[in-house]
Amino acid sequence: VQLQASGGGSVQAGGSMRLSCKTSGILFRANTLDWYRQAPGKEREMVASITSSHATSYEDSVKGRFTISRDNVRNTVALQMDSLEPEDSGVYYCHYWSDSRSRHYWGQGTQVTVSS
Repeated sequence: VQLQASGGGSVQAGGSMRLSCKTSGILFRANTLDWYRQAPGKEREMVASITSSHATSYEDSVKGRFTISRDNVRNTVALQMDSLEPEDSGVYYCHYWSDSRSRHYWGQGTQVTVSS
């Protein structure tokens, strides 16, 4: 199983950024995929999730600003981030929980920095 995240970088407050995560080794279309983030000195938190049926959920602070989507042909999950705030800065990870193996799989993380 591999999750390869891309798309991070630096942006000013109010700007936009799109993250993408390419997966391999999983039955992509049948599983929930998530995006987490971790800011310095804080615990990793889930910011967005999308199920196999494309139902989505978001952490309260990103609702209305972030959009998670999936492409079951390319086996990718994306996170569109708009109206970015400095508090959105951190390392973003794509994530997959394997029921059959009872373990988490994480991408390598991509840094997002939002300056005020």
